[in-house]
Amino acid sequence: MDWLYSVWTHNLSPFLWQFPESWGNWGPGGIRWYGISYLAGFLSAYYLLYYYYKKNRSPYDSDQIINLMTFQVMGVLLGGRIGFVLLYRTEEFFDNPLMILFVWQGGMASHGGFAGVILATIWYAKKSHQNFWPVADLIATVVPPGLFFGRLANFINGELWGKQTDSSWGVLFPNAPDFALGVARHPSQLYAAFLEGLFIFAYVQLRFWRSDIYVKNPGRLGGEFLIAYAISRIIGEFYREPDASLIIGISRGQFYSIFLLLGGIGVIFYSLKRKKI
Repeated sequence: MDWLYSVWTHNLSPFLWQFPESWGNWGPGGIRWYGISYLAGFLSAYYLLYYYYKKNRSPYDSDQIINLMTFQVMGVLLGGRIGFVLLYRTEEFFDNPLMILFVWQGGMASHGGFAGVILATIWYAKKSHQNFWPVADLIATVVPPGLFFGRLANFINGELWGKQTDSSWGVLFPNAPDFALGVARHPSQLYAAFLEGLFIFAYVQLRFWRSDIYVKNPGRLGGEFLIAYAISRIIGEFYREPDASLIIGISRGQFYSIFLLLGGIGVIFYSLKRKKI
């Protein structure tokens, strides 16, 4: 048990700045890292899209990017919340449908966020008289930073912890049910930040700048992104403690990722059959 004394006990605050107790009814609120992670993700997407425009890789100028990002923000927030309630809290939702409005209780689902982003992209592509598939490819290249920042925020919040481990890099999470027993867990949030964020970001950027698939096969890069995310999520879930009941013996994150994987494969096949725009 010597390893137990070398692991770190999670003691990070979910707040960058918390309202003083003297503020009365305003406490215990404040500026949360989770909210900052969303802001960082949206700003990263904006500046990447602006850079693409400057390099003649995107049809959207700065004003149009703001409009596009407005649609994307709505898609992420609405899709993420609705997805969380329907995919992870189904029984609670049917017992009390109004819980979908209880955003202060937390709860967002990346799979639902993807659905929201896709719908928002379809909507804005039509509104801006652009073909959906090239726009979808652009969006696919700017999503990973948001995933990265979101997973870092999960770690700071001490939520979505991993399964038990005896490795020296295990973490003691105070909110885990077996914390008092000194059970260390995988920092699965950091694994996800690397797999879903940094790794996929490097991959899609390399494909975007060093290949011609963006022009030759619009939609293919978006399909590759879905496949990369699905595989990364499935791998990461092996180290993450399930936060809901299993489906056919696997975590819900893995189960829902199978559909993303199949969807990505379908998009790639479809893109290969389409003629060059």
